[in-house]
Amino acid sequence: MGEVSTAGSGAGSGVGARVRRKEDDRLLRGRGRFVGDIALVGMKELAFVRSPVAHATITGIEIPEEHRGAVFTWADLAAGGVKPIRAVSGLPGFKVSEQPALADGKVRFVGEPVAVCVAATRAEAEDIAASVFVDYAELPVNSDMLEAVAPGAPKVHDHWPDNVFLETNVGGNIAEIAATAPVKVSRTIRTARQCMVPLEGKGVVAHWDRHVEQLVLTTSTQMPHIVRAGLSECLDLDQGLIRVVAPDVGGGFGWKGLLQPEEIVAAWIAMRLDRPVRWTEDRREHLVAAANAREHHYEITAYADARGRLLGIEADAWVDAGAYSVYPFSACLEAAQVGSILPGPYDFAHYRCRTFSVCTNKPPIVPYRGVARTGVCFAMEQMIDAVADAVGREPWQVRLENLVPPEKMPFDNVTKKHFDSGDYPESVRRAVAAIELEGWRARQKAGEADGRLIGVGFATYCEQSAHGTAVYHGWGIPMVPGHEQAQARITPDGGLELRVGVQSHGQSMETTFAQVAHEVLGIPLEKIKLVHGDTGLTPYSTGTWGSRSMVMAGGAVATACRTLAERLRKIGAHLMQAGPDGVVLKDGAVTAGPAAVTIREIAHTWYRAPQLLPADVDRGGLEVTAGYKPGSDHGTFSYATHAVAVAVDPEIGQVEILDYVVVEDAGTMVNPMVVDGQIYGGVAQGVGTALYERMPYDAEGQPLASTFADYLIPGFTEVPHVRIIHMLTPSPYTEFGVKGIGEGGAIAPPAAICNAINDALKPLGVIVTNAPMTPEVILTAIAGERGAA
Repeated sequence: MGEVSTAGSGAGSGVGARVRRKEDDRLLRGRGRFVGDIALVGMKELAFVRSPVAHATITGIEIPEEHRGAVFTWADLAAGGVKPIRAVSGLPGFKVSEQPALADGKVRFVGEPVAVCVAATRAEAEDIAASVFVDYAELPVNSDMLEAVAPGAPKVHDHWPDNVFLETNVGGNIAEIAATAPVKVSRTIRTARQCMVPLEGKGVVAHWDRHVEQLVLTTSTQMPHIVRAGLSECLDLDQGLIRVVAPDVGGGFGWKGLLQPEEIVAAWIAMRLDRPVRWTEDRREHLVAAANAREHHYEITAYADARGRLLGIEADAWVDAGAYSVYPFSACLEAAQVGSILPGPYDFAHYRCRTFSVCTNKPPIVPYRGVARTGVCFAMEQMIDAVADAVGREPWQVRLENLVPPEKMPFDNVTKKHFDSGDYPESVRRAVAAIELEGWRARQKAGEADGRLIGVGFATYCEQSAHGTAVYHGWGIPMVPGHEQAQARITPDGGLELRVGVQSHGQSMETTFAQVAHEVLGIPLEKIKLVHGDTGLTPYSTGTWGSRSMVMAGGAVATACRTLAERLRKIGAHLMQAGPDGVVLKDGAVTAGPAAVTIREIAHTWYRAPQLLPADVDRGGLEVTAGYKPGSDHGTFSYATHAVAVAVDPEIGQVEILDYVVVEDAGTMVNPMVVDGQIYGGVAQGVGTALYERMPYDAEGQPLASTFADYLIPGFTEVPHVRIIHMLTPSPYTEFGVKGIGEGGAIAPPAAICNAINDALKPLGVIVTNAPMTPEVILTAIAGERGAA
């Protein structure tokens, strides 16, 4: 059983308390400020001419004479010194792609921007875009990643020898295990390409601020400092001449974690025209032209003994990375992670995985919530069930046979991942009990009156979060995180201002960082203000991604506040004429026995009555900048077991989720209500991955889902009620024992639901291995089995 954290009792407003979100007062009243709310004097709107074909040479662009001053192409940007986007991995063998912000003589996917049009309104800009004629000489298309790596496939980038950004190999020779293992099971597994579908589309407002001689880019982004770095490279401007501001952001999920061509174009036009410009992404642009995610293909084999104990895993994995490498993560982050995280939370000794980051005529791939983990969990958890079926045991029993036991923690697995803490088997046992497995087994045996088939599935995963310098350097990512910094400043009236470089897009940072500060200083939450999302006001940060913000920035906030606490104690002791060892900072005041002086009084002394300060007062005053990294550069490992019961109609292929349980361990929860919200939202996205969401392409690279009528996302009636059971095993490496939790809910649902569907279809001898598991996929599998019989 996991230990219960002692950091924060859950009472009051500090670490562990279920505090209502500070953000909600403005957001639920419609008082948020998003890119779409911004109106600057003289602002123009942008619309893009986008390629209608997946692969072609541009032989001509005809602009009507009356619109020549309102339409710009790559030739204009290049003449102005704009450089293409280069996102280069440090891994050996990586092939570099250059992505111009507007197509340079060639288009490589449907929706690639070719020209930009400027007008007073978006409607007028779109009318101008419709008048621009682009002549395309179409080229052969790579629409499937497996065909793209075949000999003779057309080249996406003419100077490359093939269509592979990068091939990686992890592990060693497992031929002996393959030859001698009593149990051998193999599967071909595939996940579909998805869109991220945040509630707010991407948007950007750019203008040149003459007052400070600085380009100001207000953009819906997860990582303002990284966008500034990318703009600096592409526009050849010093970073000091660029200020990136992220206002309220309506969801990101990875889509807003990259430098986008439209941001570069908007910035250049704002400088060229010397007036503000705005572009806001509409939903069709997002579905057709935006970066996609999660298209994986696995050929995987598991080797086990007669009890189902894993002896080894062997896999080849392909990831469709699209046409270009995205800044800053590159085209190979997803596939490079597959090789290192495929073993998941399981303890076995022999492993080999080869991965391919494939270049195709599709939009680039972006790390989406879960970043490779959803795909590897989908593959690995199917293999656990396949082994269980081969040895005649319950899938949950085989999981217990293979999960890392708590007595081995901390544990280094076969790929040298360093697991910090936890009781993985206990999460399975609690999930089995909570889902009431025996009751479902009895119901399966009795059968359903309506002919539907009942199934129960499990999936256990681990989520490496807040992983640091060594990990990302090892993955070859050009943006390597280091120490995360935070600034804490006592205001003259005794309040607290926090400044962090991470950016909130649903993580509740204004609340949870205030709780961390309150835990240390005792200042009331309503007197704590968070400043974030502005490169002009905040310390440098690589941004919000990888479930890192609470571990890294929260740790920095705690560190800065502790330094402030020492200074407050020293000044307070002096004002009370008490010895420094006899004072305590509690509930917003420094006390020495019955005497007390409030933080407000100390702040007044520092700012307004410095003659009362001790002679040896710290000259840094009541403002601190502190940096933080966890005790392990490997980060933390949160984990969970998801259990789901489903009913499958074999006549129409429909799946109904009857019950859903999550047993999770995020270490110490700063705010359990926020943790629950992250899990609920993640599960909703996971249900979409499992049953609905798919961006299909035809053989010519044409996207076949350009509206929500074709690209299905789950709604209220499709997302089940989720029962959450918390386990609390603090991390030994972090402040308060916290672990990252932001992506976890989205990782396991496709695997758990797939295993439940296959459990239901077992009497028919049917196995489904591809997501999403739509009625068409299920009925095709059933028909194939019946045809084979």
